[in-house]
Amino acid sequence: MIAFKSATVRLPATALALLLAACTGAAQAAPYVMFRDTGCGCCHKWAEHVRTGLKAEVVMREDIPMAQVKADRDVPADLMSCHTMEVEGYVIEGHVPAADIQRLLDERPKGVKGLAVAGMPLGSPGMEMGGHTQPYQVIAFGDFGQEVFASYD
Repeated sequence: MIAFKSATVRLPATALALLLAACTGAAQAAPYVMFRDTGCGCCHKWAEHVRTGLKAEVVMREDIPMAQVKADRDVPADLMSCHTMEVEGYVIEGHVPAADIQRLLDERPKGVKGLAVAGMPLGSPGMEMGGHTQPYQVIAFGDFGQEVFASYD
């Protein structure tokens, strides 16, 4: 039963379930917001990786200085990279693989504010350079500090 001011609307259980599912689907379909500098080229490649890997809409914003974006989201200085994304309340900094973002969203580990790949390592998503690669780590960060979330060789 749903109450509206002076009227009460009775919905069958299936209708209520469909309404709740639609609301849940709308929340899940919320776009991922990526902040970037206008001159950065790898950001488009990484956004495409996220679109494909997570089947998500990525909205790009270039209207806030990146230093402010990172400061407002408490990105640790040693983990900063070229772009910052907001995903379901988490901060994703740099070239984090879509599979690690999905794992974060599935597991929702306590105390984690976000994931980061510091710098721009060759071979990370969006930084593919003719087969050249560098080892890198995906770091989970939060009030607890930092810990390795995933490693790539």
